[in-house]
Amino acid sequence: MIRTGADLFVKVLETYEIPYLFGNPGTTEVPVMSALEGSSVDYILGLQEDIAVGMAAGYACTRRQRGAEHPLGVVNLHVAPGMAHGLGNLYAASVSGAPVVVTAGTHSMCHQHEEPILYGNLVEMTQQFTKWSAEVKAVESLPTMLRRACKVALAPPMGPVFLALPMDVMIEETDAPIEPLGGVPNGGRGDSHAIAQAADILTEADEPMLVVGDQIARDGQRTVKAVTELAEETGARVHSEILSTEVNFPMDHELWVSHMPESFAEARALHETDAVVLIGCSTHTPTLAHDEPLVPSSATAVHIGHDSWELAKNEPADVAISGALRPIIEDLTRRVSGRVSNKQLVARRERAEEVCDWVDKNMQLPPSAGANDISKTELIETMEKAVPDAYIVDESVTTRYALLSEWNLQPGQLFGNKSGGLGYGLPAAVGAALAEDDRPVIGLLGDGSYLYYPHSMYTAARYDLDLTVVISNNQNYRILKDNALKILGGDDDDHEFIGMDLHPGVDFATNAVSYGVTGSRITDCDKLETALDEAVDADGPSVLDVRVVD
Repeated sequence: MIRTGADLFVKVLETYEIPYLFGNPGTTEVPVMSALEGSSVDYILGLQEDIAVGMAAGYACTRRQRGAEHPLGVVNLHVAPGMAHGLGNLYAASVSGAPVVVTAGTHSMCHQHEEPILYGNLVEMTQQFTKWSAEVKAVESLPTMLRRACKVALAPPMGPVFLALPMDVMIEETDAPIEPLGGVPNGGRGDSHAIAQAADILTEADEPMLVVGDQIARDGQRTVKAVTELAEETGARVHSEILSTEVNFPMDHELWVSHMPESFAEARALHETDAVVLIGCSTHTPTLAHDEPLVPSSATAVHIGHDSWELAKNEPADVAISGALRPIIEDLTRRVSGRVSNKQLVARRERAEEVCDWVDKNMQLPPSAGANDISKTELIETMEKAVPDAYIVDESVTTRYALLSEWNLQPGQLFGNKSGGLGYGLPAAVGAALAEDDRPVIGLLGDGSYLYYPHSMYTAARYDLDLTVVISNNQNYRILKDNALKILGGDDDDHEFIGMDLHPGVDFATNAVSYGVTGSRITDCDKLETALDEAVDADGPSVLDVRVVD
């Protein structure tokens, strides 16, 4: 069959059962937009390229948590300025391991040498934040390169890829056939000798600890279950990696202790033990520079993951095992089964309880300052009470620790911004609402995060999405203040924080209404639960501006 490159592009999406194309169209995207007419692929409009990338990533990651076989998000952007706008959330998608295929229209190859307006080297621009970046130079190569892009995005470790689509390639005709996607490779079962060594370390240690990373949740619920069984078989206490944004271990389990704080001193204290096993970690490093290693040299370290780059990247590993997570963890569990005595298990569980007590005393948030003020802790406790089964997309920054410490979130209930930047959470929540139809979706954001892309709510309103956005609004740049205090020392009274207090504050409720969304402002704690119930039960998207105190 003779097709243009644009028609072929859309037919590949249909063949691979990709229902949505996210984007922000421009002149060079006209062939693709025309090809979408009459197809089964729906176009989801983002008002800015970063919004489109964030939506595609949130959609893909939510479908991955729901167990979709090929949880791809596809987003099509507009030439060099458009791709430049999308780079912030391309970086976030990369850190979050989002399986996204990003494409961008560009000038015809016969015209690129003239460096016309809007031209730029898109491959050079994107390759830093992708697993693979390339330009399609001939229409006949389009089916193979699209198939390869999807395969690379889905293969562990999942992540974004990029293809530049010149206009002349997209309007050229071809009879090249669509190629089947085929199987996606995994990392194999791991080195048997190294797994045996890890089993010995876990068996013989006095106080082993597991640090679970987001690669576990990305691998699926069966892998979370396998890690849970490993912890139960060994009695090891369990913490998340630093900046974990998915639930890699049941948070109501007796061996669960805490999410790892970003503060070096607290994180180092939790690593003071004789055996540390890191599983599926990729962001397990403090935010600020530190003089000592995070894992003490006296501890025996085991690193397990499907991304060999992450193994022993920052801390030496006595044993490193690369491969598919679930087969490795199941093999490791079989090798330790029955080797840890009941006496050892009791001692290890008692130690886990002791560390939990230490966390409760040293890492909790302060209570409200006033009788009817809303603290971050009270916000999270009220959310859990009102919508315990909600799917949370988090970019709440300084409210994040309250979320992770006060709500016993279950595997598959959380997804968030892992990159440390802002502007990913709200578009990702919109994408999640497109993918999630069984549970209410709540985007939990800081006030600064919401201000990056409030026009994401236009897309939520345009497609009548069931999305509730909760803004934890403390009217200041609290994370920057906190990091300044870590660097400079002292407390709030010792410094004048230039430009970090937002007065007068933004009226988020009115802003939401301007995009066709229901908006409300909540300042009293006793009205919060009712407002949450009403927002979640209402048809269409809602924004709750919740005034919280630090």
